[in-house]
Amino acid sequence: MTLTPKASRPHMPGYELLPADQGKGLKPWSYAVERLTHARGYWISTTCPDGRPHSVPIWGLWLRDHFAFSTGAQSKKARNLRANPHVVIGVEPSDDSIVLEGEARLEDDAACKREFLESYRAKYGWVSDSEPMYLVRPILAFYFSSDDFTGGATRWVF
Repeated sequence: MTLTPKASRPHMPGYELLPADQGKGLKPWSYAVERLTHARGYWISTTCPDGRPHSVPIWGLWLRDHFAFSTGAQSKKARNLRANPHVVIGVEPSDDSIVLEGEARLEDDAACKREFLESYRAKYGWVSDSEPMYLVRPILAFYFSSDDFTGGATRWVF
């Protein structure tokens, strides 16, 4: 399955974003997939049970139209995700930003986990196959650039 989200300008009152057909226009989803695939570093934000945010750097992969990552079963991320599966994933660097909002779920499919471990090892040269693996299903995604913020900002809705 290949995702085909609808692109538009983000709704950001007060930021004077240009209409979608002005400036650099809307970015294609393929640009976001390229960034999600080839970035080395990411940020994940989860919500603590008391409502406080928790944001930390992670490694991950774009896999099967999802953002995939692993973390220790007792990590703060994993504990937060058990209480609330909603996450935000940010792709580094911040001057060419992709932000993905979605829901994380534990992945138990053996073939998917094997694909994840092989790809993770190839990308990072290291893997722990004993830790839980999560897939983040995108709900919304955004693109922002310091080069043309008002004329290039893009929102994708899935």
